[in-house]
Amino acid sequence: MNARLLWNDLLSALGLLSRLPLPDHTFRGAEAAWAYPLAGLVLGGLSCVAGLLALGLSLPPTAAALVCLGTGIALTGALHEDGLADVADGFWGGTTSARRLEIMKDSRVGAYGVIALVLGLLARFTALSTLFAVPGGLWAVIAAAVASRAVMPVLMATLPFARPDGLARSVGYPPMGAALAASLIGAVFLYIGLGWQGSAAVLSVALVTLGLARLASSRIGGQSGDVLGAGQQLAEITVLFVALA
Repeated sequence: MNARLLWNDLLSALGLLSRLPLPDHTFRGAEAAWAYPLAGLVLGGLSCVAGLLALGLSLPPTAAALVCLGTGIALTGALHEDGLADVADGFWGGTTSARRLEIMKDSRVGAYGVIALVLGLLARFTALSTLFAVPGGLWAVIAAAVASRAVMPVLMATLPFARPDGLARSVGYPPMGAALAASLIGAVFLYIGLGWQGSAAVLSVALVTLGLARLASSRIGGQSGDVLGAGQQLAEITVLFVALA
């Protein structure tokens, strides 16, 4: 794979997972899934820079954490948060697969979705507030951004499509090599960012991802774009909490 194709894959990943203005490129769909963790590196890095700027203005770590969190949400257009809310509403608001998928497609957010959003944001804010106050803590924040995007290609490659249309099907199945490459990149960054805790983070993320995959299979019969977004959110929170430990 040449440098031009690698660059195009990164742009494809950022084009799908962010709202960043990007140069012209060819969208490669699931072929570029290996680069999702690298997109996470860009997004996590930019969010951390925003938080560091807040610290540079003598704001407390809690304010820097809020700036970092808000920047990340703005950069992605709340794409993953929306997926988490839709999964919570659909998985627990419907009694059949068809009804759950119908609820997940509805733009309105229900009680389960609101609760999931609030708990998810509180969990991330709590972790970021602590990590911004700890020397070297931002490496764990970046590792969480990278590793959480690495679980998405794994879910894409191993679960069938839950609906005949939608974002997941339009992107397609990634090659297994792309999913493995994404997993490797995510694991490497976990060891870089968390040191000896990297092993615990890898195991924890794997268990959370497996649990979500089994739940998605039983509730709606496979994957959707919302399931991928929920997977990213759950993996990010998992890594941040392992770092707190």
